[in-house]
Amino acid sequence: MEMKYRNSTFAIDRSPEDEARFGFSVARCRLTSLDDAAQVHEYCRTNAIQLLIARCSTSRLEVAQQLETHGYQLMDTLLYYAFDLVKKAVPNEADKVTFRFATPGDAGFIEDVARASFVGYFGHYHADQRLNREQADEGYVSWAVNSVAGCTPPDGANPVLVAETDRVIAGFATMRENSADEGEGVLFGVSPAWQGYGIYRSFMLHFMGWCQRRGMARAVVSTQITNLAVQKVWVRLGFEPSESYYTFHKWFD
Repeated sequence: MEMKYRNSTFAIDRSPEDEARFGFSVARCRLTSLDDAAQVHEYCRTNAIQLLIARCSTSRLEVAQQLETHGYQLMDTLLYYAFDLVKKAVPNEADKVTFRFATPGDAGFIEDVARASFVGYFGHYHADQRLNREQADEGYVSWAVNSVAGCTPPDGANPVLVAETDRVIAGFATMRENSADEGEGVLFGVSPAWQGYGIYRSFMLHFMGWCQRRGMARAVVSTQITNLAVQKVWVRLGFEPSESYYTFHKWFD
């Protein structure tokens, strides 16, 4: 079976992590036109894909509407926010706890934080009634563990930051270099016992500082449209909405 397919307008990839978690074939893609959908369907039929997770820009409403007529179901709306590191200064605030970069030896502690901090989280996996909710919860835990297992040093492209207090890890933040000009804050988690102490805000400041030190022009983050709490933090720090996407699930039975 093919693992990837690319052309000038879209890419589709098998998702080994989802397949291992749910026990059936899964692929992901981003659609920009109705013509893409026909090629994506052919890929899925050829490769016996059972679930397709597809994203479509909210600016392409005609594509989203057409996808719904072909059995695609809307699962969430993903919002991206961006901070212009060239035009704006990163706020400078004192930390309330100790921050350091993680090592693979922190994986067990980060797993515990992820398991506790994502209880009750509702993402596109949870919105699909055909997917097991416990397996959906586990997706965010394995995402965090895999991130720290493959994390790079502070000067690398994929570091993980942890917040530590009394030698206990209270939270984590995974970061990624998307390009020489852009860094992304990917996955954040704060232990319930330490929520409300400004740790998430401090993670954001450290992430922005990491991007700035690497000479990037832009820092980006994303979340579901319903996650208002983190969006309020981003806006107060100077982030602005930049783009948005619908997430669809398409089952091939």
